[in-house]
Amino acid sequence: MTIREVISEIEKHIAIQQAEDFDNVGLLCGLPSREVTGILVCHDALENVVEEASQKGYNLIVCFHPIVFSGLKSITGKNYVERAVLKAIENKIAIYAIHTAFDNDYFGVNAGICNHLGLKNLHILQPKKNNLKQLTVYVPSDYSEKVKEAVFSAGAGNIGFYDECSFTVKGDGTFRPVEGSNPFSGQKNIRENADEKMISVIFEGYKQNDILSAVKNAHPYEEVAHQIYSLDNENQYSGLGMYGEWDEEMEEKDFLKLVKEKFNLDVIRHSDYTGRKIKRVGVLGGSGASGIKSALSQKCDAYLTGDIKYHDFFLAESKMLICDIGHYESEQFVTQQLFEILSQKFSTFAISKSSERTNPVNYFL
Repeated sequence: MTIREVISEIEKHIAIQQAEDFDNVGLLCGLPSREVTGILVCHDALENVVEEASQKGYNLIVCFHPIVFSGLKSITGKNYVERAVLKAIENKIAIYAIHTAFDNDYFGVNAGICNHLGLKNLHILQPKKNNLKQLTVYVPSDYSEKVKEAVFSAGAGNIGFYDECSFTVKGDGTFRPVEGSNPFSGQKNIRENADEKMISVIFEGYKQNDILSAVKNAHPYEEVAHQIYSLDNENQYSGLGMYGEWDEEMEEKDFLKLVKEKFNLDVIRHSDYTGRKIKRVGVLGGSGASGIKSALSQKCDAYLTGDIKYHDFFLAESKMLICDIGHYESEQFVTQQLFEILSQKFSTFAISKSSERTNPVNYFL
């Protein structure tokens, strides 16, 4: 199985198009045509991780954080990024990063945090906007099921935990073939009345080309009448952060003890106690100050994330307990999540979790 084929299978499970625009996800280095000898899963593809892959004889690293961001103009080994990339290239090891594509995935980073805490009734904290579209296409009635099957196979019609969702209206279509046409039915220069159906489906914008291609391949007409609309609807199943709740509420100090235990933490930085009990909790793995207002608007009693600055803690307004548990600490379950996904998908080569430490933060207690 080639690296390209492995990536294609990964992206069927975690859509890379969900990533934020600023992010550098996907294949960062390596030849897609190479046969995979093994996969090493890690949080950060540092030089010691690349060396581990080399020692194991693996030639693909699947990491969470991209080792390469924009601005890299040369690779001479002058810093930790360039040294890692150089070692990967010299050892013919490919590096593939998933980052915010997994952050935005409903079953991704934040679901892992919520599941570890035992939260229920999970919802996306900051749903993605402007990535949903609607296709309306007009089809001869006898071909409506064929076209539906085609668009569903291409990924249209998914709404939450339902797929093959559509709406169909019967109607009377008209057209007149003119010179140069090659009509499926009717005669040139004579208006034709056709028994047609109008099919509407919703889809994520990045699927548009595949869906249109599927429609045209399944449709009998020479000219396929259709419209595509951009929707203002939020995608409630894709976005940053997540919130959920427990059946029973708890005191703030008991909540902090639970978090410390579940995340194996030495320290938690948090805002002033509010005096309120904790039941609804918002989470956002990594740097999550941007989610504080969303957590407040969703009436969360507590919010877990990393990289909170001094002034960010004031945003709690005594309405919510803000907890900075650390960037890496909030994402610590990602490697296991990715390992489980890959292990279920691939059985013809070895898959391992890296044993190398990549968290640069230490605590003196």
